[in-house]
Amino acid sequence: MDNAFTKIGSWQYSSEAIIIKGKLEAEGLEVFMADNFTIDTDPLVSNAIGGVKIFVRTEDLPKARQILADISRYSLDDNGQEIVCDNCSSTVTDMVTSVTDWKALLAFIFSFGLFGTLPFYTKYKYRCNSCGHEFNIT
Repeated sequence: MDNAFTKIGSWQYSSEAIIIKGKLEAEGLEVFMADNFTIDTDPLVSNAIGGVKIFVRTEDLPKARQILADISRYSLDDNGQEIVCDNCSSTVTDMVTSVTDWKALLAFIFSFGLFGTLPFYTKYKYRCNSCGHEFNIT
């Protein structure tokens, strides 16, 4: 049996990588993760060291790639349908949030400054990765 491992991908945060690792292990693959403890200690170094890396046995690489391809990387609505950009009809969208008005700014300052937590009030939008258009779904 070959003991060689091959990198299947890298993720910015260990929480993302742990979910992928769990899915691969549930499918019967042997998985090895690298740099997860470093990034858990200091998340700001994630981009500098290339994120959390996941490795699988070389002979399992085709099966691992198929498993990853089956996982939707983009946003789905409450009915499990892909969210479609109303500008260019692309399905390559991500949910984003930003401080764009006074109410959101005050909530951010109040919650982060006084309590050291994430804001209580946050508006979410979707951003198309193809055209950059931001939109809400109804």
